[in-house]
Amino acid sequence: MYKLRIRQLSLYYDSLQALKEIDLDVESNEILAVIGPANSGKSSLLRALNRLYEIDYARITGKILLDEEDIFNIPINDLRRRIGIIFATPVVLPGSIYKNIAYGPRLHRRLKKKRMDELVCDTLKSANLWDEVQDRLDDSASRLSGGQQQRLCIARTLAMQPEVIMMDEPCSGLDPISTAKIEATMLELKKDYTFILVTNNTKQAARVSDRTAFFYLGELIEVDKTQKLFTSPVDSRTDDYIRGRFG
Repeated sequence: MYKLRIRQLSLYYDSLQALKEIDLDVESNEILAVIGPANSGKSSLLRALNRLYEIDYARITGKILLDEEDIFNIPINDLRRRIGIIFATPVVLPGSIYKNIAYGPRLHRRLKKKRMDELVCDTLKSANLWDEVQDRLDDSASRLSGGQQQRLCIARTLAMQPEVIMMDEPCSGLDPISTAKIEATMLELKKDYTFILVTNNTKQAARVSDRTAFFYLGELIEVDKTQKLFTSPVDSRTDDYIRGRFG
C-alpha cells in the first residue's frame, strides 16, 4: 500500500529547477531514506510534500497524492498536521517541556487536563524521552541537551497525530549516543507511522531504512530496497556516491 504517490514532480525557485520530474512512491509504515550530495533536491522534496515550498514563493508542477488524495485539495493546516517535519536543528518552543507537547493539541482540540497529561506522557514515551524528563516537565525545554531537544520535537510532532513524519538530517549535530536513540525511536515507531529520512550519513540510511532513494542534481537516479541499493546499485553514480568517490 502506498501512503504517498509522486508523479512528474518538478520544483522551481525562480529559474532554478531543484527537482526534475520525480516519480516516487512511499509505502505505508516504511522508513524511506533519501540520500545524495548537497543541492541534489533532498530537502526540496520534503518541502514539496507538505507545501512548505510556498513560503519560499517557489512553484511546482506534477502531482502528489496522500492516500490517493491530491494534497492541493487538502486544507493546508490539515496537510501539515498529517505530514509533519522535523528539521536538522531542533526548534523548541519557549516554555516548559509540558507546554511544548501541549501547544499544538491545544490549538486544534479541546482536551481535558487528564487527557492532556496522558497525551504528554504517551508521546514522550514514544519518543524515548519520558524516563529522562518525567520529573521535570515544568522545566524549560531549552535546558535539555541537543539530543533530548530533538526527541522532544519528535514527541511534539507525534502529539499532532501525523501519518507521515519527515526528518531532514535529524542527527547531523548529535553525538553517537543521541543518534542511536533517535534511530531506535524511528524503528519502534514505524509500525504506526511512515518515515521519510533525508540524511547525508549513508551508514545511517543503511542501518534504519527499508528502502533508499538516491538523488543527484535534482533527479531521482534510483530507488530500491536498501540492502540491494547499497550492495548492487544499478547506476554507477549511485555506486560512486555510496563508496565516497564524491559527495
